[in-house]
Amino acid sequence: MIRILIADDHAIVRGGLLQLFGLAGDVTIVAQATNGGQVLESVRTVPCDMVLLDMSMPGISGIDLIGRIRAHAPSLPILVLSMHNEALVVRRALKAGANGYMTKDGDPETLLLAVRKVAAGGRYIDPGLAEQMVFESEGGQFEQAHEQLSNRELSIFRLFVRGKTVNQIADELAISNKTVSTHKARLMQKMGFQSNADMLRYGIDHALGK
Repeated sequence: MIRILIADDHAIVRGGLLQLFGLAGDVTIVAQATNGGQVLESVRTVPCDMVLLDMSMPGISGIDLIGRIRAHAPSLPILVLSMHNEALVVRRALKAGANGYMTKDGDPETLLLAVRKVAAGGRYIDPGLAEQMVFESEGGQFEQAHEQLSNRELSIFRLFVRGKTVNQIADELAISNKTVSTHKARLMQKMGFQSNADMLRYGIDHALGK
């Protein structure tokens, strides 16, 4: 039996996963988490065989959260289940320690296949994303400007594009307002933005608010 910790802040998604795994027969959900803090607490206290992780949750999330999980449980398999389908996000998630990556528009049978493969110590990447990454690599495609940003700068950039304020971002990431402002200044300098409007326009054009 594969024991899974589900980390997703959407009740409908968790409910669907509960139903899917309940029918599978060889998968059981031993814990649920709706934010980064709950994920880390569950990893420390609940024996499980893998984490099924959403990339966007309140508090610590995304690349940062993968790194935190790795620090607590170096060998615990992590399968990302996300709406983000950018090669940049996939590459960074895998580099941070994720064992697999699948988008939420995949079908249930493929998700079960991915869960079984990752839980058994293998790796899984959504075929469409893998193809995108290969073609980008082979073609020597010029990196988009935001790929030069650090993981923290990119996560803060995304939150600004979603309409969050400095205070809201500080609360969500559990960092100080000053730290948020410092990262914002750095990312604007790296990107050559002259104003908030420039930053938001670029973010919307590149779908960074998803």
